Amino acid sequence: MSWSRVCSLLVVVALILPIVPVQADTVLITGANSGIGLEFAKQYAARHWTVIATHRHAQPPDTLKELATKYPNIRIETLDVTSPAQAEALAAKLHDVPIDVLINNAGVYAESDGDASTQNFGHFNFTLMDTILAVNVKGPLIVSQSFYPNILLGHQKKIISISSTTGQLTQPSPDTIGLFYRASKAALNREMQLLAQVLRPRGITVVLLHPGTVHTERFYEHIGKFKDLKLSDAGTLAPSFSVGRMIATIDRVTLKDSGRFLLYDGSPLPW
Repeated sequence: MSWSRVCSLLVVVALILPIVPVQADTVLITGANSGIGLEFAKQYAARHWTVIATHRHAQPPDTLKELATKYPNIRIETLDVTSPAQAEALAAKLHDVPIDVLINNAGVYAESDGDASTQNFGHFNFTLMDTILAVNVKGPLIVSQSFYPNILLGHQKKIISISSTTGQLTQPSPDTIGLFYRASKAALNREMQLLAQVLRPRGITVVLLHPGTVHTERFYEHIGKFKDLKLSDAGTLAPSFSVGRMIATIDRVTLKDSGRFLLYDGSPLPW
């Protein structure tokens, strides 16, 4: 058979075979309406991923609506990470959607006005402590468990939790700001380390990332209200830089990294 005849047959075969669309990777991000979470949504959307951007408000925040106008691959969903019922309802709504990367990003640091002094001994606001532990510790477990079936459907199968070196137990602490927050990140690190052991046999990678000290809009909105924080202590990393490095690290991690605590650039961090 001549080469021209072979080429003609290949063209015919290509025309009659059905076109199978390429499935884009999917990321679910909690707390995606501001700060690091919003930057994750922007950068993954720009990479043409399907982005499930969640928020806890009654109506979609303007930040996400504007982003969805620019990127049609963004899906905005409501999710209070402290509510098992909400998480399970959203998981049921997304029951057939594979999730390649789940990012537990939602977190609470201080009072809504930025005041961290109510985490100081002698001034403890235990209602705030309940909120911080519910969002930062219970939330990632609720979300990870609820969307576990979706993660199994994905081909990357990664659970990423945004943590902090303020939760390290083996390193000396330079100050005592944010006692509740620090305790919550120590608990998050430990629970995800244990979850990594549980999910490893199922092919799911669980990794913790420290984003560095990041210039988020909320940080600067409340900078003057932190009783023990000086402007000279302000963050040194732009959200785009930190998140870009974290995404590159997420791309690289494999099952052998499960249970590790890493800096945004993939460098290992002590617990």
